[in-house]
Amino acid sequence: MTSSDLSSSIVILTGAGISAESGLDTFRGSSTGGGGVWSQYRLEDVATPEAFARDPDLVHSFYNARRAALLDVEPNSAHTALARLERDWAGTVTIVTQNVDDLHERGGSNALIHMHGELRRAWCRACGERYAWLEDLSIDSICPACKHAGSMRPDVVWFGEMPYQMDRIYQLLEDCDVFAAIGTSGNVYPAAQFVQHAAQYGAETFELNLEPTELARAFHSNAYGNASEIVPNWVERLLRDTDAS
Repeated sequence: MTSSDLSSSIVILTGAGISAESGLDTFRGSSTGGGGVWSQYRLEDVATPEAFARDPDLVHSFYNARRAALLDVEPNSAHTALARLERDWAGTVTIVTQNVDDLHERGGSNALIHMHGELRRAWCRACGERYAWLEDLSIDSICPACKHAGSMRPDVVWFGEMPYQMDRIYQLLEDCDVFAAIGTSGNVYPAAQFVQHAAQYGAETFELNLEPTELARAFHSNAYGNASEIVPNWVERLLRDTDAS
């Protein structure tokens, strides 16, 4: 980058691949040798509004287990590298994550958008309030605000629901100078469209992934390998290039 880019804005999309090396199961595969968390369940049974209406106990059990699993994992060097980029970059760095874990926060990042919600938050369908929530949820959980029992659900975006803060995300993509997609499959919409949208408005685009995705050719630059290796290298290169200029 040139000296004119020192205050440029960066938007980074992250997916399950960045958390896999911390030990969390991914959507389609597993970092621990299995078939991925979703191979054990039908998404229609645990990750749709209809599933929650039909069998809330099963849905709560599924997400309680995922929430508990966060206690056994730590951020990896990819998470901490992105936190370093946010801290040391002269411009703005915003992470838009598809992940519902809290590893970015625990790795030191602050400018975050959880477009698919967060495991450690709960949402009351009766009054609409949302809360930080670290304990298990059940059909007996009582909303702290309206005191209604049975209306609390995980504050995560299920299949068929609209991701959060989409207007803000598209504005960030239109205004950014650099867009990077890290550890995401590239075939889940609307996130799969982000690279084209950012490039349309002039952003330089990077794909950092374990292997090429279906959208690989849409990016200006690509790097493949474990996120814990390629992300710190990419961050180091960005910071070094700006320091040199």
